[in-house]
Amino acid sequence: MNDYLDKILRGQPVNYEAFLKKLPDSFRRRHRELFAAEKVKTNRWLVTILDESAFAELQDVAQTPLSRLDAAKKGNSHRHGTEVSFLLVYHQRLASSRPDVVVIGTESVDIGFQPARSVLVLENERNFFQYAQMLDFASETLGKRLAFTECDVLLGGGNRVTRGAILDWLKGYEEVFCAFDYDAGGLQMFSTVAASLGDKATFVQPRDWQPWLDRFRKLPDTTERFMRAISLAEGHGFLALAEAFRATGKFMEQEMILDE
Repeated sequence: MNDYLDKILRGQPVNYEAFLKKLPDSFRRRHRELFAAEKVKTNRWLVTILDESAFAELQDVAQTPLSRLDAAKKGNSHRHGTEVSFLLVYHQRLASSRPDVVVIGTESVDIGFQPARSVLVLENERNFFQYAQMLDFASETLGKRLAFTECDVLLGGGNRVTRGAILDWLKGYEEVFCAFDYDAGGLQMFSTVAASLGDKATFVQPRDWQPWLDRFRKLPDTTERFMRAISLAEGHGFLALAEAFRATGKFMEQEMILDE
């Protein structure tokens, strides 16, 4: 199940009929309300999420473990979600360049600092390590200063930030600024975050994409993935970003922000 959900989030085609068989009954009965599927090749469909809130709920169900140890004994621990998630966070009280760790369990959170009012979530490790530059970028694009004293910085790549337990923890922040790759995967991650956090979530992007067009370098894996990115951007009202996709025919990875 988690493999299917991850591919859907990344805009990759899946065997939709096999996916439906794995859905819990409550989701299978209303799958037409939750998903739209377009056949792109034999036994492969591109799946569009119609109900982001329900999809986040499905992710939570899929990742809720009966027992990871029990799953391991049966030969594959990855069939069940882990009971614990780890987050790397930079915050103002750190004494060195080593980030802090937040441990989020099924019923508890182990955190050694007081969270700030806001958090900047970064998708990629290099950008996370250069968090000061990313705070400057976010401040410029948002039109307001994100001071490190009032804004933590979190590494949330690999769809980690879309886990139900982590989204619940993020609800403790007043503002959640999402700086993800400018592609189908990054936009889908934001869709899932926004479905859970509502107006607290903001997608970090330049107001004017024209100076950034030469940094769109990544060719989409498939035409379907490219069209999915445009659809997601337009669905969120990010019309300038959708136009940037059309103008370049490419995506922009987050590391390009650091390319001075």
